[in-house]
This record gives sequence, C-alpha cells and structure tokens, in this order.
Amino acid sequence: MAKVNYDRRMFRALANSAGGQVSADTLFHYRQAGDLVVGVYEGGGIHHGQIIARVDEDGGLDMRYQHVTAAGELMTGTCRTRPEILPDGRLRLHERWRWTCGDGAEGTSILEEIRPPADPETGEA
Repeated sequence: MAKVNYDRRMFRALANSAGGQVSADTLFHYRQAGDLVVGVYEGGGIHHGQIIARVDEDGGLDMRYQHVTAAGELMTGTCRTRPEILPDGRLRLHERWRWTCGDGAEGTSILEEIRPPADPETGEA
C-alpha cells in the first residue's frame, strides 16, 4: 500500500476492546506533514487527547498517545495502526494499542473516517 495522507481527516471509533476509553462520541482530528502525523481527540470519556505518529512504508502509523479523561485521570499509550481504504475513499483504521500507564492492558479498536456534510450552497465540505 502506498503512503496514506492523513492530513485534515476526522475519525470516530466504531469498536474498542474492553479497557479502551474512546467511544463513538470521541472525535479525532489528524494533521500530517511529511511522515509526521499529529492529532487531537476529545468527546465521550475523553476531556482532551493528543497523538504523535510516524507513517511507515505501508501507510501504517507507529503512534504514541496521551489524554486526560473526563474524570481527570492522565493516561498514556502506544498504538500500531493499519489503514484500510474503503470503496468510497474514506479510511478505516485497525488499531492495536497498549497502555503505558496503569495495568499496561492491550486491546484493539477500529476508527472510521467521517466527512463533514457538504454545504448546500457551495457543495463543499
């Protein structure tokens, strides 16, 4: 797979393992410059989160993340992400994550790209 462009893409969780903290109410916003991807996320049980990642030769992400929960708990972890390009061009991200704090639990999640609705006057998103 060629390198994937993550710039200006938004994602929402479709599925998450027990022990994971993101939900369908968590929105992720990614930016990319070269092979560096940064992002922010919030919603659901997440007050504010940040990611930093490198894009590998297969378009996947080697990621580190940190967030503060709605209850004020600080959490950190690592994640390996494999992208899937959907027929309509959106991305589905298959993630394998591990907490680097707390109990060090591991799990999987799936994020799927969402697109903002088009402006009825301009047709642009």
